[in-house]
Amino acid sequence: MGFQVYKRIGIAAWILCTIVTRQALGTAPDLGWAQHGLDHSETRFSEIDQVDTKTVRRLGLAWYKDLPRAKSLEATPLLIDGVMYFTTNDSVVFAVDGRTGSTLWSYDPEVWKVAGKRYRQVFHVNRGVAHWDGKIYVGTFDGRLIALNAKTGKQVWSVQTLEQGRVGYITGAPRTFNGKVIIGQGGTEAGYARGYVTAYDAQSGDQVWRFYVVPGNPDDGFENPAMEMAAKTWTGEWWNHGGGGSPWNALTFDPELNRVYIGTGNGSPWNHKVRSPGGGDNLFLCSIVAVDADTGEYQWHYQTNPGETWDYTSTQDIVLADMDLDGKRRQVILHAPKNGFFYVIDRVTGKLLSAEKLGTVTWAERIDLASGRPVETAGARFPEGDGLIYPSGAGLHNWHSMSFNPNTGLAYLPKLEMPMYFSEKTVDHQNWRARKYFFNTGFDLLEMEGLGDLALEGSLLAWNPQTQSRAWEVPLPGIWNGGTLSTAGNLVFQGNAGGEFAAYHAETGEKLWSTDVGLGVVAAPMTYRLDGTQYIALLVGWGGSIPSMFGLGVNEYGWQYGKQVRRLLVYVLDGNAELELAGKSPVPTPLDPPEFVIDQSVVKQGSELFNSTCQACHGYSVVAGGMAPDLRASYIAANMDSFDKVVREGALEARGMPKYADLNDAEVKQLYHYIRHRARIDLKKRSTAPQQ
Repeated sequence: MGFQVYKRIGIAAWILCTIVTRQALGTAPDLGWAQHGLDHSETRFSEIDQVDTKTVRRLGLAWYKDLPRAKSLEATPLLIDGVMYFTTNDSVVFAVDGRTGSTLWSYDPEVWKVAGKRYRQVFHVNRGVAHWDGKIYVGTFDGRLIALNAKTGKQVWSVQTLEQGRVGYITGAPRTFNGKVIIGQGGTEAGYARGYVTAYDAQSGDQVWRFYVVPGNPDDGFENPAMEMAAKTWTGEWWNHGGGGSPWNALTFDPELNRVYIGTGNGSPWNHKVRSPGGGDNLFLCSIVAVDADTGEYQWHYQTNPGETWDYTSTQDIVLADMDLDGKRRQVILHAPKNGFFYVIDRVTGKLLSAEKLGTVTWAERIDLASGRPVETAGARFPEGDGLIYPSGAGLHNWHSMSFNPNTGLAYLPKLEMPMYFSEKTVDHQNWRARKYFFNTGFDLLEMEGLGDLALEGSLLAWNPQTQSRAWEVPLPGIWNGGTLSTAGNLVFQGNAGGEFAAYHAETGEKLWSTDVGLGVVAAPMTYRLDGTQYIALLVGWGGSIPSMFGLGVNEYGWQYGKQVRRLLVYVLDGNAELELAGKSPVPTPLDPPEFVIDQSVVKQGSELFNSTCQACHGYSVVAGGMAPDLRASYIAANMDSFDKVVREGALEARGMPKYADLNDAEVKQLYHYIRHRARIDLKKRSTAPQQ
């Protein structure tokens, strides 16, 4: 017994000496990036401090990797045992050497071949992979969860996580813990959708548990007491619409309490009066739901938006922290969902501790701390049938990652100031039904083109959760900016819409370093240490919902489809690699064959059809934001035969353009004439605009 004790002491002493020696020689132990948010707490705070406020000016490019087939890049890479793993669009996985960037393997799940009509849904993006015991896990856009051998990239197992016949897709990163891998899904705008999270055995792919976010048809019985409880907060026949709640991004494991916190999505459809005509809170939409990590059993919930109707999801970061509040050490959740408030929640009990506005919020006056419920403004639910609301459905903060630095006590997040015009004047609440695999909200959003005349602002915000106050804020060149990384070097790193990658002083917001990366950034950076050297990595690929849907607000940034290269960039102190940049591109000039006669009798129908089929990628009013071709200037969209081959026959399906074989001749004509109508109007506007 005594020998074993001395043996353990000796081993511990050897490990300690090794660490001290490595640090003294400048070869501190390697540190990777093991989880989507670095660790289970999802703080995105790294203890690596080789790059700090004094040395950051020496940062230079170590190496880069061109990704010519990529479009929008939203993933945070993992770094495991010297290998970096990341995804591009269409759920393609890469494994590269973390020191050199050389490709070790890549895996293409060929989503476009198997997705069918699912391929019509939104942007085909992917936010990353998970790792467990020698396997890499990726959720594919068409709904599969796939396990790959981390060394070879060979498929180990694959399961279809989406129920047969249901709409939906996967864009979020899986999470792993305790031998399990969990995944949610999106898709509330594509038709009948009932959200859920599923946990699978990480080795075999067998389902372990599933938690539904909203209740199903009561006649079918309820899966558990939580669904029975939730059903009491719904009215009408909500199950015919699905209800929604898709948990597409935020999934946080709490190892101390052995819980998973699920950030849930908006209603399906958005319009509360359609899906639940008698009112009701509609649990568990737009909530944080705590479930047992072993069984998926409900523990508690906190709902940020009872009776949600604005697309104010709570699928944004769920960050775990320990904080001193009112003289007591509390285990808390930090959460900044779309609705514009910053929440501090006791993660043991689910009790709201504080909540304050981060920026312009017109739907609510405040959050009542006694009840935990918002105090809504008089016009929040459109008593006159329409209204302009802040923030928009894109949120004051969207999925772009927030980081939390325990040393400064500050959270760092990209802030988005943008309103949305909602109208339900033409909506038949009683008889409304979603058209499957088309864009459906239960509102008329045709007036979104007015956004081009509004002041849209973006910034990097440092927020003090303890005092619920702004520490500092830095304006950014656009509204759609990348996630953040904070480090023990007292730095905050972020890429932005203007194509700049910058480092800020974590306490003051002073910009200490920046570089031109040649394209707008939406992903969050990460950092790792190999052989005593700190690296900082960033995926550069403009895209996501704003560049896809709201080109009117971003099309002048200079990022045009097919003009700039998507890349993985890795920086190091004194790096000297050179990067060739394509530069910014002008907004494309619309094509308008003067001999073509536009049939104005079908233009309005075409606009409605365009907004339910094409606008999710090609933009409201046919103004693209850089992620997809601008159809006003497309030669394909200026020729009826070519247009029909692409739209109905799928001529460009392998390149990401889904086919709509179920559209009839009249509908194709409506789309074509609407596009030509918009091109003619916009070209005329340009010719009569004052010259600068």
